[in-house]
Amino acid sequence: MTKKERAALLVEALKNEYPEAVCSLVADNPFELLVATRLSAQCTDARVNLVTPQLFAKYKTLDDYCNADVLDVENIIHSCGFYHGKARDIIEMAKGVRDRFGGVVPDTVEELITLQGVGRKTANLIVGDVYGKPAVVADTHLIRLTNRMGLVNTKDPKKVELELKKILPPAESNDFCHRCVLHGRAVCTARKANCGDCGAFEYCKKVL
Repeated sequence: MTKKERAALLVEALKNEYPEAVCSLVADNPFELLVATRLSAQCTDARVNLVTPQLFAKYKTLDDYCNADVLDVENIIHSCGFYHGKARDIIEMAKGVRDRFGGVVPDTVEELITLQGVGRKTANLIVGDVYGKPAVVADTHLIRLTNRMGLVNTKDPKKVELELKKILPPAESNDFCHRCVLHGRAVCTARKANCGDCGAFEYCKKVL
């Protein structure tokens, strides 16, 4: 069985386990999702979702963020950690979207990564979740699971992204990433791969 064939089987197995493949970050528009994803670095999605309601209630438009007092943003997002850099990035990110992209969050990875604080993981999330294009969000869960499954043999996020784009069905790739996050939290954890509870066990290489 080729990697591409096994990837297709793993996609279907996880689809059966987790029919609803959604991003756990809560946001009402593309820029809010950018902000939430930036806040999620070295922070849990659950914590981000506790912080963003206050931030989003106070800063409603792109111009609000562009004109924001960095100290105020820091105060709101403080509990997410690394708040100095994150606050600065959020404001500069807003200015980039306004000044270079006419106020519209761009729809390609190449354009998105030119924004302050936006890496390939964040860019792929926006491309996939907002614009519905094939994307691979190479977060820690995806990297761990796809290495264990034998789909990739590297911990480098960009290499994982590019290798998976070659073997995952394009229409399923983004949802597969979300399902890997859910599976990585519930079953195939960093501490232990609970293979006896895994619906994808049959097609997994079980590289532990």
